This record gives sequence, structure tokens and C-alpha cells, in this order.
Amino acid sequence: MFIFNSSIGKKFIQSVSGAFLILFLLLHGTINFFSVIDSFTHKWGIALADDKLFSAGDGLFKLGCDFMSTPVISIMVPVLALGFLVHILYGCWLTLKNIMARGGFNRYEVASKANTDSWAAKNMFVLGIVIFGFICFHLFHFWAHMQLPELVGIGVYENNPYVLLEFTFGRWYILLLYILWFAAIWFHLTHGFWSMFQTVGWNGTTWFKRVKVIGNIVVTVIVLVFVVVAVNAFLHANAII
Repeated sequence: MFIFNSSIGKKFIQSVSGAFLILFLLLHGTINFFSVIDSFTHKWGIALADDKLFSAGDGLFKLGCDFMSTPVISIMVPVLALGFLVHILYGCWLTLKNIMARGGFNRYEVASKANTDSWAAKNMFVLGIVIFGFICFHLFHFWAHMQLPELVGIGVYENNPYVLLEFTFGRWYILLLYILWFAAIWFHLTHGFWSMFQTVGWNGTTWFKRVKVIGNIVVTVIVLVFVVVAVNAFLHANAII
């Protein structure tokens, strides 16, 4: 098929699946940022010990986690995650094909109007591997204690997400590793964002510059949200605030 055999088709698949990653991060980051709001409203750590969704008195972050358990979101999140998984696997497959075709390691080069000599452009595959590795690390800290016990009955379910935040980010070296992960995401997405729009045809001289600026702003905001959430949890865990 054209979409699988042509370079444009391959880039289109990566662009669309990459959009799933951005949407997933926007949703995930918004819910997580509720924990920061809870710090200012003195609702941090409040999670009533009952089995009902949207319990009166819960902190906003707990309500957000409950919202993620509703049927619509429970369907949407796996779809976004699947798109992200396709992005990773297809990117690995393209890179391996490129290595085999060139007879050695070399980045997947595409002629474009963009400055593909940037560090991020040269290291998209490496950044992707780093990001994927830390995703597994992240799933071990949160998903394994919240969704996994409910889905298959493995592990101990934790009803209070604030506990998981404090336990994970309370150690400075874990916080540092996460911040490095967020930095890798920033580099990966700042290149991927404008590349996505370039693939679908928004590569005119005027719009291309605007898309790059908008992309840098959007990605920076997303990453800063995650950094603030992690630092806020560290401060709470160590009784600094």
C-alpha cells in the first residue's frame, strides 16, 4: 500500500500516531496539575475511604483520577496509548530498515525546509528509546498500583493517588531522573511537533515559522506542568510545604 511503502506515507503514520502522544500528555498533565491546585486550596492528600466516584470532600486531583475511571475516558485513554505504542514500534521499525538499507547506523534523513541539523532531529530515535524506557519506569510507580490491580487483580490497589505522588517523587534522585525524562520529552516533541505539521502540508515559509514557535510554546507548557507536579510532590513528601 502507498501509505506503507512511500516515504510520505511512513511519515504520515508517524505524524498521526505522534499526535496521539501529544493529546495523551495534555490530558495526563491536566489531571496531574490538579494536585498542584490542591496544594493551594489545602485539599492535598484528601481522598475519602469509600468506593464511590467523585466523593464530596475529595481533593481535585483525586476527583480527576476518578474521572479517568469513567467509561468514556477508560475507552479513550487506551486508544491514545495504542496510538503512542504504534508511534514507538513503527519508529523503531523505520529506523532499523534505514540502518539495514544504509549498511550501518545513520539517522533517517529527510530533505525538508526545516533545520534538520538540530540535535533533537539527529537523535529522535535515541530520545524515543529513552522516553519509552522511562514510561515503563513510570508505569511501575503509578499504573501498577492503580489500574493494574483493578483490571487483572495483580498487586495492591492504592486508592489515594497523593500517596503515590509523595512516595515516587519524595526521593531527590527519582525526582532528578524524572526531570531528565521530561527534558528528553521536550527535545523529542519540539522537533516532532513541527515535523507533524510539515508532513500534512503546513510547510509554507510563513506558517512553518509560526508552527515552530507555537509548537515550542505548547511543548514547553506541557513539560513544565509535569515538572511542577513532580517538584510539588517532592516538597510535600519532605514536609517543605
